[in-house]
Amino acid sequence: MNGSPASLQIGLIASAQQTSGSDRYYFDLVRALQARGARVDGVLLGDPSAVEEPVAGIRSFAPEGSGALRRWRGLRRTVRPLVAGNDVVVAHLAAHVFPVLDIIRDRPLVEHFHGPWALEARYAKLPARTIALRSVQERSVYGRAKRIVVLSESFGAVLQREYRVSEDKIRVVPGGVDVARFAPAVSRDEARERLALPAGRQIVVSVRRLESTKGLDRLVEAAEIVRRDVPDVLFVIAGTGSLAGALAARVKERELESHVRFAGKIDDAALALLYRAADLSVVPSQAWEGFGLTCLESLASGTPVMVTPVGGLPEAVRELDPGAIFAGTSARDIASGLRDALLGRTRLPSESECLAYARGFAWATIAERVEAVYREVV
Repeated sequence: MNGSPASLQIGLIASAQQTSGSDRYYFDLVRALQARGARVDGVLLGDPSAVEEPVAGIRSFAPEGSGALRRWRGLRRTVRPLVAGNDVVVAHLAAHVFPVLDIIRDRPLVEHFHGPWALEARYAKLPARTIALRSVQERSVYGRAKRIVVLSESFGAVLQREYRVSEDKIRVVPGGVDVARFAPAVSRDEARERLALPAGRQIVVSVRRLESTKGLDRLVEAAEIVRRDVPDVLFVIAGTGSLAGALAARVKERELESHVRFAGKIDDAALALLYRAADLSVVPSQAWEGFGLTCLESLASGTPVMVTPVGGLPEAVRELDPGAIFAGTSARDIASGLRDALLGRTRLPSESECLAYARGFAWATIAERVEAVYREVV
C-alpha cells in the first residue's frame, strides 16, 4: 500500500504512579509513528493525560485499578467503533486484546511481545489458576497474530520454545530511544548539583521497577561487596514497586544507608539528569528481560552501562562493549564487574562512543522498521 498504515494500537497502562519500559515504549512508538505521518488510534487502561508527555489520539477503555469485567466491557465498547478505520490492529499486551479477538477478526493483528506474561507469573510464584489464565490468553492472541515483533533474538527464541510460534511470524526490531530527551545538556558536575548528589563520589545508577525479576536485591548485596574496595561508591536506585519496603529494610539491615539511596519515581527531566550524573549505570535483571530500554537511555545520556547476561540485555550492548556484560547474575558477579569498572581495571566506553551508539536506536529509525512489519500484513 502507499503511505503509512493506519493502526489501532491497543496498549498497556497510562499511570501517574508508575511507568515501566513497556509503557514508555508504547507512548514513544505512537509518537514516532505519528511523526512519520501515520494515523494512530490508541487505546489503553488508565488516564492517557496523566503521563508527563501526553500523546494525541490515545483514549482510555477503563480507569486504572478496574476489575476484570469492567476492563473487558470497556475494551469491547472502545475498540468496536475504531476497527473499521484502521488497516492493522496492534497489540502490546495479550490481556488487552484477548477480549476483542472476535471484534477485530476482519483486520490483521500484529503483536508487540514485551515479555512472557504467564512465565513471569510462574517466576513470581503466583497461583496456578492465574498462570493458566494468562497462558490461555497469550496462546490465543499469538496464534491469531500475523506477525509478532520482539525486541531481541532472545525473546524470539522464547516465543518459539515456550509458545510454539513459528519463526516466519517473528520479526526482531530493537527498542528505541528519544535521543533529544536524554542528550546531555549539562556537565556531570552540574547534573549532580541539580539533584543534590555528592560531587566527589563514584555514582552507580539503576533505573528499575522494584520487582522480583529486576535483580535489585542482588544489586544491594553487590553494593555491600563493592564498598569494601570502593569506599566512596554511592548506588542510586530509581523506581517504584512492590519490593520497595523489603529493599529498604535490607539496606538498613546491612548498614548501607550511606552507600545505597532510593530515589523513588522521578520525572523525565530528572531521569535524564540522573543518568548524566552517574559514572555508570547498571541493569541487574534476573529473568525475562527483552532488551532493556534503560540501557539506551543511559547511553543516550553519555553514561556507560553494565548488564547481566539475561534475555536480550547482551544484545543491547554487545556491539558497543562486550565487557559490559557481567559473567553471571549473582551478587558476586555483579560486584566483580562493577568493582573492576570503578577501579579502572576495565575500560568503559567514552561519552562520545556512548552517544554515537545510542543514535543508532533513534525512534525515527526504529519506527520505520516497525512500520515495515505492519506493511507486511496489510
